[in-house]
Amino acid sequence: MEAKISIQKTGQLNVPATPTIPFIIGDGIGPDIWRAAVRVFDQAVAKSYRGERKIVWKEVLAGEKAFNEVGSWLPDETLAAFRDYLVGIKGPLTTPTGGGIRSLNVALRKSLDLYVCLRPTHWYEGVPSPVKHPEQVDMVIFRENTEDIYAGIEFAAGSVEADKIQSFLQEELHVDYGFSGSTGVGIKLVSEEGSKRLVRAAISYALDHQKPSVTIVHKGNIMKFTEGAFKQWGFEVAETEFADRTYTWGQWERTKELHGQEAANEEQKQAERDGKVIIKDMIADNFLQQILLAPSDFSVVATLNLNGDYISDALAAMVGGIGIAPGANINYATGHAIFEATHGTAPRFADTDSMNPSSVILSGAMMLDYIGWNEAASAIRQALAETIKKRTVTIDFYNLMKDATLLKTSAFADAIIAKL
Repeated sequence: MEAKISIQKTGQLNVPATPTIPFIIGDGIGPDIWRAAVRVFDQAVAKSYRGERKIVWKEVLAGEKAFNEVGSWLPDETLAAFRDYLVGIKGPLTTPTGGGIRSLNVALRKSLDLYVCLRPTHWYEGVPSPVKHPEQVDMVIFRENTEDIYAGIEFAAGSVEADKIQSFLQEELHVDYGFSGSTGVGIKLVSEEGSKRLVRAAISYALDHQKPSVTIVHKGNIMKFTEGAFKQWGFEVAETEFADRTYTWGQWERTKELHGQEAANEEQKQAERDGKVIIKDMIADNFLQQILLAPSDFSVVATLNLNGDYISDALAAMVGGIGIAPGANINYATGHAIFEATHGTAPRFADTDSMNPSSVILSGAMMLDYIGWNEAASAIRQALAETIKKRTVTIDFYNLMKDATLLKTSAFADAIIAKL
């Protein structure tokens, strides 16, 4: 009988000693990096718990392999498995062309309402970086995963739907834009519920992991009723649900108005001394500048979907690229979570046993942390860090390092396992 992960009413996971966890092997380089990663996972768990715990892997189909075998890019059985087993992991997937599902990744996130895209960014010593001080980059991005322009409500220029929307805007709402038949239309959705649950998760994470701050990143100076509302709703969550453990810049502004800037500054310093998480905000374009100039000023970041897309990849580049960037999509209310390689399928390198498996390996470490198997997760991160520090790396890092040793994907996994 299969042992399944479940969730309590308190939000805590019940994890058996031998949980069944579904996985999607992925397209392109997916099989190569998965074969390497799963050996690392199994060895880390076996050594950390002396054989008393073990993951039972259950393959489910998606992407090209699914289409070739069962004629569907994302079979219902796969969605049912992730729903039933609660926690899963996947490799990179091809986006189908010529109609159908626009993105398999987005379809998975929507079907399970995985409203948090969690992207930790950390530099490992020895990883080539384009910035002078990558060691100062240590951030965790909470990207809203279900709304914004990723809701997929858009209509092509010249379509009946686009013309209807433009007519409605002009005739009913008196929007004087000067629409034409060559104007495409997209709708940006930002809800109070979606914003608050995202910021709530980010603040909870900061408190649980003793992080100093949460920065709400937005473009509210231009999009006042979507991005601006996101900021405001985020501050409301902090000030109502976490009032005794956080201090917001909104509070600072109110104190400044009543008692002056010096009093406001002292109030914030006292909050910091008391161990409260500082909740601040920043305009998105300025934030992208400041992560280059002063990355150590930021810890946990909460932002909307499109901003989060830009920010996650920019930060990944600062610490070595998306080849070493882990990611997860999580619903903290239901417990559903899918961990994933954050890069693409790179089909021309398929079956070459040459690509870096670090993204899926580190995503698996995140998964182990999520289910409470922290010792195995820490062992993986430490062993991977030592392997890179020894300059024994795959081709992506080898080309950027001096005096490095080139390893195949499988040999890189062997090197990590030897250091567990």
